[in-house]
Amino acid sequence: MPSDRFTYTYALKACVASECLVSLLWKGKEIHAHILRHGYGGFVHIMTTLVDMYAKFGCVAYASAVFNQMAVKNVVSWSAMIACYAKNGKAFEALKLFREMMLKTEEDVGPNSVTMVSVLQACAALAALEQGKLIHGYILRNGLDTILPVISALVTMYARCGKLEVAQQVFDGMDKRDVVSWNSLISGFGAHGHGKKAIDIFKDMISCGISPSPVSFVSLLGACSHAGLVDEGRALFQAMRKEYGIIPSVEHYASMVDLLGRANKLEEAAKFIDDMRIEPGPKVWGSLLGSSRIHCNVEFAERASTKLFQLEPANAGNYVLLADTYAEAGKWDEVKRVKKLLESRGLQKVPGRSWIEVKRQIHSFVSTDEFNPQIEQLHALLCELSSEMKEKGYVPQIKVVLYDLGEEEKERIVLGHSEKLALAFGLINTSNAEPIRITKNLRLCEDCHSFTKFISKFARKEILVRDVNRFHHFRDGVCSCGDYW
Repeated sequence: MPSDRFTYTYALKACVASECLVSLLWKGKEIHAHILRHGYGGFVHIMTTLVDMYAKFGCVAYASAVFNQMAVKNVVSWSAMIACYAKNGKAFEALKLFREMMLKTEEDVGPNSVTMVSVLQACAALAALEQGKLIHGYILRNGLDTILPVISALVTMYARCGKLEVAQQVFDGMDKRDVVSWNSLISGFGAHGHGKKAIDIFKDMISCGISPSPVSFVSLLGACSHAGLVDEGRALFQAMRKEYGIIPSVEHYASMVDLLGRANKLEEAAKFIDDMRIEPGPKVWGSLLGSSRIHCNVEFAERASTKLFQLEPANAGNYVLLADTYAEAGKWDEVKRVKKLLESRGLQKVPGRSWIEVKRQIHSFVSTDEFNPQIEQLHALLCELSSEMKEKGYVPQIKVVLYDLGEEEKERIVLGHSEKLALAFGLINTSNAEPIRITKNLRLCEDCHSFTKFISKFARKEILVRDVNRFHHFRDGVCSCGDYW
């Protein structure tokens, strides 16, 4: 029996329904070729399903190519591509495509609730508060504020943009709440380091008759980790199985290792891994390596990296963390060895990138950025600020530089970090009363943390930086993390 247009959509959906996603990507590509050979490339629902399939495999370039070649697009097509960008670390592209979609409203392809969730996720990823507010207005004007996933995404957006009080207001105004809504609030407070508040919200959720989900405990354990609440984290991990019947997954084990490791209980973290009921994966060993880097523990860093090099040999981040640990310990021969290993495998370190929203525009910075029209002005300002702050006690943390160089050259390198460039841009382009909000794709380094604390005090500026782990709220020379991150 020949296949028809419905056959293809079911077959494509079957590819991503299986747990063996990697092995089925090639099957999805075969179906794609079959679709083109048999003249079904003009059916919008088939091509939209293709976009969705590639998105689920993380193949953003393939999804984008299919989307761009579609002669006809509907709201589902646009939503699928925006979701693809938002869920695969391309938040900037998601917002850009959304703006393009909005220009097509005359063609009756206006966004729906599914689109809104993805766009809010993109705003949250970039801490694009002003754009998030515009989306909130659109949601209210179009009656989408009664749809639970949309309001839950709003709660997350405001929390991840540093507006916890607004996130709480949105949550309090909900007529009904599900576990996703509660998880959004728990996660938001946890990312800001308010671990005890996150636990209190969890208790409120239970008292309201809402059963926790596995995600609830990932958020809770993360909240405990950011606040150093080791005993509370241990108790919650035990309660998962005993009180709520939730079997811990790799994410829960990784969160516990992170909790113990950040608290410098590395031996307990290692024993916890040895006693695991399931096979430790990259996330678990990655948590141990990250904690070992924070506390410069060479022994456990080597143990974790040995496992990680076997499990994910193409992940450059693991090599960099080990090299960072060696560098801080002054083991420069070992740093060179790891860097040679990195080069021999053709791997490159993920470059640090920071984003800042100014006047509803998202600006992106990398340390090697030479094309920004204000780049010379930014570097000049940073040099001036660095000199002034040294007189007030600022000492550059040059140990974060992975090269065996002189102190002056190391200072020059740390002064060019992307978050400092974004900070300088914010100082130049925002009013005195306006907070600066920066998002970083990696962990905030020790020098940028120290530098930003000084700036917040002497420039009398409120500065919010969200790195890959948590929120840092700088004010009057103090950070909300209490130097624990």
